[in-house]
Amino acid sequence: MARQSPHACGRSVSTTAAAIAVSLLLIQCDRPAPESPEVVPSPEAAPAPALVPVPATALSRVDLLNAARRAEQAYAEGRVETQPDPLIGRSFAIRMAFACNGPSTPDAPATGLAQWAWGPDQRTIRIRLAPADWTGSNLVTPAGATASPSGWEAVEGFWVARPWLTTEACPVVHLDPLTPTQGAPSPQTLGLAAVFEAGGSRLGRRDGKAYEHTVRPQGDQPLASPSQGYRLLLEGRIVGFPGGRAIQCRAAGPDQRPVCVAAVQLDKVAFEDASGATLSEWRPG
Repeated sequence: MARQSPHACGRSVSTTAAAIAVSLLLIQCDRPAPESPEVVPSPEAAPAPALVPVPATALSRVDLLNAARRAEQAYAEGRVETQPDPLIGRSFAIRMAFACNGPSTPDAPATGLAQWAWGPDQRTIRIRLAPADWTGSNLVTPAGATASPSGWEAVEGFWVARPWLTTEACPVVHLDPLTPTQGAPSPQTLGLAAVFEAGGSRLGRRDGKAYEHTVRPQGDQPLASPSQGYRLLLEGRIVGFPGGRAIQCRAAGPDQRPVCVAAVQLDKVAFEDASGATLSEWRPG
């Protein structure tokens, strides 16, 4: 029996080892590469909702009264406001009750306040409002000046009746049994000055002409005195005085309550009944 050469045996072992190594290498090559973890994109942040500016509501009677109290307090203290006035440019809608205690008396102011009177044989009611002429008045003259602003061609005034009352309804006051007479009304201390610039539009200017309306009976029913009075509605925008303040106050002495006036542009004047129904209205144009 022929004997295998030791060198041949060594070559066989080496060949076998090489074959095994190649097989292992091929197995490694055939094995699929490990999958990389899936990258999940982070969700995009939702865009912030656009901020829609909320329009400022129209100033009410209460807002005007509060602003006037602050203005008269600053005036009485000699305090000069330096911050921009937030009322400039704001719209307003102010209602005032009138005809709360019967027809207007002969001593009632002829201008600046709404009034009513019976027509012939008390078959009609006449409502009337004549704006006051405040052109050149010290009510609209800036402090330290001797005349109203030169840029204003005309100023028509309207008093805000009963500035101590925040409600738009007629006051409920019981007569004092110790007072034999009703007494004279308190002086007016708060007003709206409708200003008209020189060279500007004349639409809306009354030039002394009153706002007037006649209430007539329904059918043959006689008219009754309005138990809850009527309402005067003034709408517009606050334009302010040349110094940048919406309201200006003046007083003749330290022991007198200041009289305060807001400079405005009027857009609507209306008479209403106690329920808010419009009787007549006027707009520029």
